[in-house]
Amino acid sequence: MANLRFQVVAEAFKKKPIEIPAPAERPSEFFGKYVFNKQKMFKYLPKKVYDKMLDVIDNGAPLDRATADKVAEGMKKWAMELGVTHCTHWFQPLTDTTAEKHDAFVEHDWKGGMIEEFEGKSLVQQEPDASSFPSGGIRSTFEARGYSAWDPTSPVFVIGDTLMIPTVFISYTGEALDYKTPLLKALHAVDKAATDVVRYFNPDVKKVQSNLGWEQEYFLVDEGLYSARPDLLLTGRTLMGHSSAKDQQMDDHYFGSIPERVSAFMRDLEIQALELGIPCKTRHNEVAPNQFELAPIFEETNLAVDHNMLIMSLMKKVARHHGFRCLLHEKPFDGVNGSGKHNNWSLSTDTGILLHAPAKDEVGNLRFVTFIVETLMGVYKHNGLLKASIMSATNAHRLGANEAPPAIVSSFLGKQLTEVLDHLENSKDDTIAIAGKAGLKLDIPSIPELLIDNTDRNRTSPFAFTGNRFEFRAVGSEANCASAMIALNSAVAEALVNFKKRVDALVAGGKDLHAAIIAILREDIKTCKAIRFDGNGYSDEWVVEATKRGLDVEKSCPLIFDRYLDKESIEMFESLNVMNAKELAARNEIKWETYTKKIQIEARIFGDLSINHIIPQVVAYQTKLAQNVAALKAILSDDEFKVLAASNLALISEISERVKAIEEGCEALTESRRVANKIESEREKAIAYHDTVEPLMDQIRYHIDKLEAKVDDEVWTLPKYREMLFIR
Repeated sequence: MANLRFQVVAEAFKKKPIEIPAPAERPSEFFGKYVFNKQKMFKYLPKKVYDKMLDVIDNGAPLDRATADKVAEGMKKWAMELGVTHCTHWFQPLTDTTAEKHDAFVEHDWKGGMIEEFEGKSLVQQEPDASSFPSGGIRSTFEARGYSAWDPTSPVFVIGDTLMIPTVFISYTGEALDYKTPLLKALHAVDKAATDVVRYFNPDVKKVQSNLGWEQEYFLVDEGLYSARPDLLLTGRTLMGHSSAKDQQMDDHYFGSIPERVSAFMRDLEIQALELGIPCKTRHNEVAPNQFELAPIFEETNLAVDHNMLIMSLMKKVARHHGFRCLLHEKPFDGVNGSGKHNNWSLSTDTGILLHAPAKDEVGNLRFVTFIVETLMGVYKHNGLLKASIMSATNAHRLGANEAPPAIVSSFLGKQLTEVLDHLENSKDDTIAIAGKAGLKLDIPSIPELLIDNTDRNRTSPFAFTGNRFEFRAVGSEANCASAMIALNSAVAEALVNFKKRVDALVAGGKDLHAAIIAILREDIKTCKAIRFDGNGYSDEWVVEATKRGLDVEKSCPLIFDRYLDKESIEMFESLNVMNAKELAARNEIKWETYTKKIQIEARIFGDLSINHIIPQVVAYQTKLAQNVAALKAILSDDEFKVLAASNLALISEISERVKAIEEGCEALTESRRVANKIESEREKAIAYHDTVEPLMDQIRYHIDKLEAKVDDEVWTLPKYREMLFIR
């Protein structure tokens, strides 16, 4: 086995990058090649149908079946020209992955042959089995009926020979069984609430759109090394492994030169992503070795979520073509930075970005401050819920580590914006003055003047304002962005609804609109002040301070999920028609069950590796040491033996002690699982796995990692960190 490991490592280092030919066209010419976007619609649909579809997409108009039939006809023609033979409804069940069932474009012609057929009914609706997806008790095995329905606001696209139709997924009784359904409802809620408020400042605004720009971090590992690590293969992370002598401490990987083999992968990925309409913009090395990042241009939130789910699938496929495995787990390697997916969120209208300070426009400044403050109100009131929206068994390994935000939601605003809010809160002066970007001249004649933003950045803040958007940094790398976006957009929508209600009440009582807005803003600035924190989110002092402020400081993943069932959360989601209490309870059942299963799988694999890989290797090495000691005993005097055999004897003793600790720990691990598995409540079972099972793995791992550093390298079968993290 040891020789096999060395062979796998040697092969990994010898691999050459795959040559990716440059596309014949510029990216702008092949962008969206496989997407049925507005340009394709204009070409393949009758003018009246095209206009109707624009109304459906842009204004939320209802889609009638006659229009759907015409759209399906044009869509089929376009798709068949690309060699498409099948279609599928592509949806996002509560598994954090996507799902699809392919149907061929064929029907009987009733003359002994077949015809290619794709009608509006196939485009608009399908009936996947709803009992085999997580439902939290909403669907049983004998209640299988569920429906997927086309989401026209997310363009249809082609992968291979299949027409992919983005859809929602609901149960026979109408409950949402996916992420897209409540996301669309949350986006509608924030659109309505924000439009009502922004019309205080500009009555001509027709619509408010939520925007999202995600930053996808990931690791690449050579496929051979990946296959030789059962823990990576089955859980997405290494459950054991001694740290490499060199990893990220030199800060030489971040923004460094991209390795040639990785660059070929990135190029291939970007070409395929652009063809699918994903506007890839940025790529670079991340902090940890073999860690990288991809980020697109901002998009409307629903489309951005679909594109992120698509890019994660595409990354895995393209990585294998280049001899890599793409790791999206938040913490695949202990001791080095994990991966997040910063969600850059903003609101915009058909007239501009709401979170952008116009500086010299007094009305615009008041509008800007209004939306900043009401966003903070939503985050303050539902800080625990927002944390629950990004929490998972995998992200729990990352949150609070030195590269990630702490498990406490707070917001960084920067010095200038903080001063603006403090002035408005404490002064009787209603004037709001916001400076634009300042110039900075360096004492180097050849360097032009730099424009400096009016806010710095705080990398320890989970929800930081960064100029014209908030950056929700706590989202995990393998998460569906929809979870965080449902909670955030709902929280902001509720805050805006409440804000307008109070402003209108003051105006109805005779107060001037401007004065009414200022009065309510002053109240809200005071109310949500606890959520504002510009200091070091990693410090122990912040935990104490956050507790005093009444913020949620819970760290246990199963207990954090409770926030979905708080009275305030249920009232918010129900009042906005995003989710009802039944749907929330069902989703929590799924969250607890998923948490338990992930830890359960890790514990079983951990026990198997410990007993069947680690202990046999270590004992075999101990036997060699014992044979060496026996040989020394036979040829040396007693005095010489005591000196020359002392280190081997000490190591033999240490191995025995650590092996015993591993064996006893694995027995305790098995017993703790057995006890936890008997618990009927999914919540209590998840808590038991968090409190009793997971800590045992950490304790056992300590001894295994110590032994890895002591045992002869030739007998260690699992690829090591120093090998997996430095493939070029």
